[in-house]
Amino acid sequence: MGRIHARRRGKSGSKKPLRLEKPEWVEMSEEEIVNKVLELAKEGHSQAMIGTILRDQYGVPDVKLITGKSIGKILQENNMAPQIPEDLMFLMKRAVNIHNHLLNHPKDLGNKRGLQLVEAKIRRLVKYYKRVGKLPPDWHYSLREAELLVK
Repeated sequence: MGRIHARRRGKSGSKKPLRLEKPEWVEMSEEEIVNKVLELAKEGHSQAMIGTILRDQYGVPDVKLITGKSIGKILQENNMAPQIPEDLMFLMKRAVNIHNHLLNHPKDLGNKRGLQLVEAKIRRLVKYYKRVGKLPPDWHYSLREAELLVK
């Protein structure tokens, strides 16, 4: 499959092994995992970081496999989910950093193109999240608002 903004074909990625039941070597129960997810979220960790901590420190290979719910769904049920989805927030941080770089280096055309590509990705993601209902229909992306949200 080809890339969006390039003529090259992409590298194939690794796939998670197909598993349908909880591995017997996982020592934590479903309730303990949910409590640990909520505790890590209260400490300010992102969803991706919560999954990494559970994998590396507690030996939980996949939260969804054991609990039947993703980390985002667990946070949403307990009213701890962020208002703006995590991937969109990271893209907006990247756009703000590129914009700040361009203020100091206005002739950097490579980064100017990079900013255009990141903003195009943000617009596509916003359109998807509006369609799914994770963002309100009147939400719009602008660089100024992104700077306020990121800081």
